[in-house]
Amino acid sequence: MTTADNRIVLASSNPGKLAEIRELLADLPYNLVAQAELGITEIPETGFTFVENALLKARNASRLSGLPALSDDSGLLVDVLNGAPGLKSARYAGEKATPANNNAKLVEALKGVPALQRSAQFYCVIVFLRHARDPAPLICQGVWHGRILEEPRGTGGFGYDSLFLEPGLEQTAAEMEAAMKNLVSHRSRALADLRSGLARR
Repeated sequence: MTTADNRIVLASSNPGKLAEIRELLADLPYNLVAQAELGITEIPETGFTFVENALLKARNASRLSGLPALSDDSGLLVDVLNGAPGLKSARYAGEKATPANNNAKLVEALKGVPALQRSAQFYCVIVFLRHARDPAPLICQGVWHGRILEEPRGTGGFGYDSLFLEPGLEQTAAEMEAAMKNLVSHRSRALADLRSGLARR
């Protein structure tokens, strides 16, 4: 897949996501431009699934920019909470919640839950559209299994990273070096599928 100037608009305003996506795709021959740089603002995420929300965001960014679009919709699914915070991961503690607010609410929601029942997954959907009306979007998914701690650990990452423990490493996502996180995370797995899909376009 090529475009006249090889620009692809990233339909996200989350700086953490933007940094991870840019780093993981840095070696590809595309110029990834954040939608905010083009004056495009976020739209309401009204879908009932991560896939629907990712498609909504990608189509909006592509339509307004006239460029191919890449979008990410992801969240944390805690098993004992029936998949919450899920689609509302960024707004778990309210529409204007900060990551600290969301983390505090999650800690409270799991208060008293034993370690073996604190399993969770980070889930990510990456969507690529060649144009706003693309009838065959490239949809890629990634899952990262872990466990939620009783209190935050680590200062890196973003979102729920300081509460999400990678059992194989006994580190939270916030304690990991960026290179390690980019090997094991849900987003890296979805983007690995994307790389394969783009190579076939």
